[in-house]
Amino acid sequence: MSNLETRPVERTCTAGERPAGVELLTARDVPLGGPRAMNVRRTIPQRQRSLVGAWCFCDHYGPDDVSRSAGMQVPPHPHIGLQTVSWLFEGDIVHRDSVGSLVTVRPGELNLMTAGVGISHSEESPARDRTPTLHGVQLWTVLPAAHKDVAPHFEHHGDLPVAEVDGARVQVFMGSLDVAGATLTSPATTYSPLVGAQVDLPPGGRVELGVDPGFEHALLVDTGDVTLAGDVVPPAALGYVAPGPDRLVVTAGDAPARAVLIGGEPFDEDVVMWWNFVGRTHEEIVAARADWMAQVADGGGGDRTAYAAGAADRRFGQVHGYDDGPLRAPALPDVRLRPRSRPA
Repeated sequence: MSNLETRPVERTCTAGERPAGVELLTARDVPLGGPRAMNVRRTIPQRQRSLVGAWCFCDHYGPDDVSRSAGMQVPPHPHIGLQTVSWLFEGDIVHRDSVGSLVTVRPGELNLMTAGVGISHSEESPARDRTPTLHGVQLWTVLPAAHKDVAPHFEHHGDLPVAEVDGARVQVFMGSLDVAGATLTSPATTYSPLVGAQVDLPPGGRVELGVDPGFEHALLVDTGDVTLAGDVVPPAALGYVAPGPDRLVVTAGDAPARAVLIGGEPFDEDVVMWWNFVGRTHEEIVAARADWMAQVADGGGGDRTAYAAGAADRRFGQVHGYDDGPLRAPALPDVRLRPRSRPA
C-alpha cells in the first residue's frame, strides 16, 4: 500500500528508549486523501517510537464495507529500500507490480514485495465478485544497508505454518516463533532477524509464545480485550515490549480476540522514511523522487497504464493492467531530510 498522505511528514526512524513493562503506542487516524480515500489507524512510525526491529510502518484498516464502493484503489506508485507485507483479516486485494506479478491475496495468505533499488505496484479491490468487507494491516520493514539495493522481487505464500493449542490459533507469516514447544517458520524471505504472526484467541483464552530474548516485540490488537505480559492493550493500540523476555503471554477477555505480533532484533542503522521511500540520506530520497517524477512526466497518450515511455527500462519499471494513471509524488519539505542516531 502507498502512503497516500498529500503532505507526508519526514520520519527519522530510530528505535526509541527501552521502557520497563509494556509501552502503549496509540494509533493516529490518517486519511489517505483523494476522492477514494481510506482512513487507517497508524501506530508506527510516530514520534514516540518509529521502529520495532526492522518493522517501520503499520497501518491498520477496516472493517470497511466495500460492497457499494470501489473499495481499495491505490494507483501505481514507487518504493525503495523496504519490504511491503500485506496481511488481511477479511477481503481480497489484487496486487500488480513492475516485475510482472498479478496476484490476489486473501486472509491467511502473505503478499511480500521487496522494493530494493526500486519497484512500482498498484493495489485494488477486485472489480467483480469481491468479498464485501475489507479489513487488515499493511506493514513495511526496512532493508538493512547491505541489502537496500537488492533487485526488486515479489513473493506470495498461501501455505503458512499454523499451530492450535487450547483453542488459540497462531499463524506465522514472517520469521520464526515457538508455540507449545514447536517452532513455526515462515518460508518468506527476510533480510534481518524478525518475526510476524497473527494470534487468535477464544473467550478467556491464553497462549504462551516462545520468543527470541534479543528481539523487541509489539502486539497490535485488532479486536477483543487483550493483555500482553499482564498489561492491557486496547484495540487499535500497539503494546511494545523491550528485549529481554524469552516468553510472551497473550490472553483474551470475555470475547474472542485477534492480534498481530511483530518483532525483531533492534535495528541500529539510521534511516529516513519519506512518502514511500526508505533511504539513508537526503540525496537518496531526492534522487528517488526525481526518478519517479521523470517517469510520470514522460507518460501520456491513449493508454492510461503506459505512464512512461520505455518504463520497463526505468528504475521503477511499469505496472500493466491498472485502469488509471500513476500517483504523483508529493512535494518535498523545505528542509533537509536528516537521519538521527538511535538513542543510547
